[in-house]
Amino acid sequence: MLNMAKRLDLRIRTASRSECAAMARLINSAFAVEDFIEGERTNEEELLARMQKGEFLLGCDESGELVASVYIELRGTRGYFGMLAVDPKRQGNGLGRKMVEGAEEYCRGKGCAAMDLTVLSLRPELLPIYRRLGYVETGVEEFRPSRPLNPGFECHCIVMSKEL
Repeated sequence: MLNMAKRLDLRIRTASRSECAAMARLINSAFAVEDFIEGERTNEEELLARMQKGEFLLGCDESGELVASVYIELRGTRGYFGMLAVDPKRQGNGLGRKMVEGAEEYCRGKGCAAMDLTVLSLRPELLPIYRRLGYVETGVEEFRPSRPLNPGFECHCIVMSKEL
């Protein structure tokens, strides 16, 4: 029952530029499993640059603590989301699903008819999660990491889409 309460109490809102340091800490902790890329996943400067093209939605718990985030971008009649991050201590409680639903609602409200995301080929465990949320594979793209891949790794992006 406790997990359900946390799921229902998530407050989703748009991030401000002043929250980039806290967002970077959350995102880096959530993406720490990606040991195939050198260094941390992101930093304040990269998040500020992304805010020039799109927005971040933040998920906060009942006490106001940042527990999840997702990047969203409008691309004509299509929305895009990425960098979905949930505090590792809170994963498995439905917070990721709530953040995806929040991203979809935001983009639907801006007139988007579909939503896209990319999954790294080195993270195949994510594909079934997004399939359960209604996404299907629609193609592949080149992976252009902001940091080098560690030696011995090759990666591409799997594009997934969903009609809104």
